[in-house]
Amino acid sequence: MKIEVWSDYVCPFCYIGKRRLEHALSQFSEHDKVEVEFRSFQLDPEASPSSKSIHELLAAKYGITVEQAKTMNAQVADQALGVGLDFRFDTMIRANTFDSHRLAQYAKSKGLEAELTERLMHGYFTEGLNLGDREALASLAAEAGLDKEEAVTVLNSDTYTDEVNTDIAASRRLGITGVPFFVFNGKYAISGAQPGPVFSEVLDQVWSEEKEEPALRMIGGSADASGGDGCADGSCSV
Repeated sequence: MKIEVWSDYVCPFCYIGKRRLEHALSQFSEHDKVEVEFRSFQLDPEASPSSKSIHELLAAKYGITVEQAKTMNAQVADQALGVGLDFRFDTMIRANTFDSHRLAQYAKSKGLEAELTERLMHGYFTEGLNLGDREALASLAAEAGLDKEEAVTVLNSDTYTDEVNTDIAASRRLGITGVPFFVFNGKYAISGAQPGPVFSEVLDQVWSEEKEEPALRMIGGSADASGGDGCADGSCSV
């Protein structure tokens, strides 16, 4: 089974949704046969450095007071705590994530996409690291098991730009306007950080369908190949 996950590293519900999926997978009997691939998506392609706090930026975006924004963020932090994550909105730094996504594409080529994804999200939400700073990104890459000098070379070039744009274009074709967005075997989709049971239900359903074997249907004869006419007709249910 393959699960594609469109997400952004500064999206709080992407990190929460990631944890909920991971928990569901840990309880799934066939978890070792599941491949999870992260796909690039930018919530704010025009994001630029700002001296304003995340609370102030949220307030400006939604036309609410800073205190209301703090309350909203506190509620999200409570949800994060429920899956074992420590969100510290007071220290988060606004950043453009395009370089992070390029770095993740490089990590994917080295088989370390999952490790870097976790490190980037933890760095942003818990440690208050600037994901727009290339030196910080290179250090996070090294901590995820990548070669730091190679990471620096990637970040100081336009390498993997096409791969990021390809993922973003694919999201548009699928009509994805918000993340996280999970696609299971190209058949089923989950939008948002849904509760764990939702992920478990889809995992069971997709696996049940994929493991079904074609049924042999005999027409006008028997299973004896020495005589009579027959044909096999079956497919996985959709």
